[in-house]
Amino acid sequence: MPIPVESFFIDRTSSVPLQVQLQRQIITGVTEGRLRPGDALPSSRRMAAHLGVARVTVVQAYAELAATDYLDSLPRSGHRISDRIERRIDPPAVAPGVQHFDWQRKIDGRFARSARTDRVTDWRQYRFPFVYGQVDPELVDHAAWRDCAVRALGRREFASLTADLYNEDDPELIDYIARHILPRRGIRARPAEILLTLGAQNGLWMAAEVLLGRGGRCAVEDPCYPGLREILAQTRAEVVALPVDAHGLPPEAIPAGVAAIFTTASHQCPTSSTMPLDRRRALLDCASRQGFAVIEDDYEFEMCFAGAPSPALKAMDVAGAVIYVGSFSKSVFPGLRMGYMVADPAFIAEARALRGLVMRHPPGMLQRTLAHFLSLGHYDAQMNRMRRIYAERRAVMAQAITENGLIRANGGAGGSSFWMSLEAGKDSRILAQALRAQGVLIEPGTPFFAREQDGAGFYRLAYSSIAAPLIEEGVARIRAALT
Repeated sequence: MPIPVESFFIDRTSSVPLQVQLQRQIITGVTEGRLRPGDALPSSRRMAAHLGVARVTVVQAYAELAATDYLDSLPRSGHRISDRIERRIDPPAVAPGVQHFDWQRKIDGRFARSARTDRVTDWRQYRFPFVYGQVDPELVDHAAWRDCAVRALGRREFASLTADLYNEDDPELIDYIARHILPRRGIRARPAEILLTLGAQNGLWMAAEVLLGRGGRCAVEDPCYPGLREILAQTRAEVVALPVDAHGLPPEAIPAGVAAIFTTASHQCPTSSTMPLDRRRALLDCASRQGFAVIEDDYEFEMCFAGAPSPALKAMDVAGAVIYVGSFSKSVFPGLRMGYMVADPAFIAEARALRGLVMRHPPGMLQRTLAHFLSLGHYDAQMNRMRRIYAERRAVMAQAITENGLIRANGGAGGSSFWMSLEAGKDSRILAQALRAQGVLIEPGTPFFAREQDGAGFYRLAYSSIAAPLIEEGVARIRAALT
């Protein structure tokens, strides 16, 4: 690729000759890996004009670098970085007499301390990746998404994509969410009640900032989504962890004085249990009496394999206390990072202002591409395909779990994973470490609990990222590691 001419400069106050300064910059760029084999240098004429030096100065610098194998000189193609020089990636040296800036005195590390360290970024390198939140690329309709992106880049729509929307969202996407996505959850909402987010995580963060940024008290499920625990660790709020049972969060356990509760009523994270209707009504009644907001993370409502899903809490909410958080990460693909919030207009207005301070709005290109993907029927087609394939994988995994004598911690029929338990005395962290050497990835239960030791006897097996023919052998390897 061409190297921008702006990458080079000279210091006219230095005693180092101009030709040598240019040579040193190119050599440093090569050895540090910033300039890579095949990269094209600016022409000598253009470089001379940019630096304000005689062209012969640049010609001589290039010639000496070519003679020492840093550059290749190609007929009619100028000069390119050679592949004959070994690169090293070293931090830039601090000049003599200059004290290195002490960042440890400027930061307190609270964000790094709360970040998860259990994720495996190279999960595709493992043959049996039972990891949650990732997707088998074969299930994503690449051709359809590409077609929608091309449509969004068309001349007729390009002007709107290049504009700053300030705090607003793509009206076509908002309209489709309001008329087609939300009614499937029993939710009726006007545009003023909908806000786009960069995924569910971003929505949960905005809810926490608006409701708890000045402190207060909130309640979460235990176990719960680790990302929520990371978010709440940055607020000044007191966090009360409420143990869940086979039906999710028990409303009678909610203490007085909380400003908000966070729940995954449809598919409890990570147990996948579903909160029954009578408990949902009791939760909403409790919110009305005590005056707390309910943040409903409905991250995976599309994945239900036991009849029609129950209506969302938001659909049953007549008082307007529920903030509904949805996401396209599981139904389109995780890398899209697009979601939405549905709540009272007063909350949405405040959350919109907060979003505007941080990022204005999600990228217009992604918004319009997603709008086409939804409106042209590609979303429904992909969801139907995913449900069918996930149902097949779920059946294969359920049978493999039974045949290998593994223990399921609950009988939930939703989501794209199984919540598993271990025999007394075994630790899922040790099991996960042993399985990695055999190409098997599982999720230990410890990050999901307020007290990590409470999760040592649990682990999660997901099937969204592993093909059905590999499931049986992967589960068999888990059984072998336990014996």
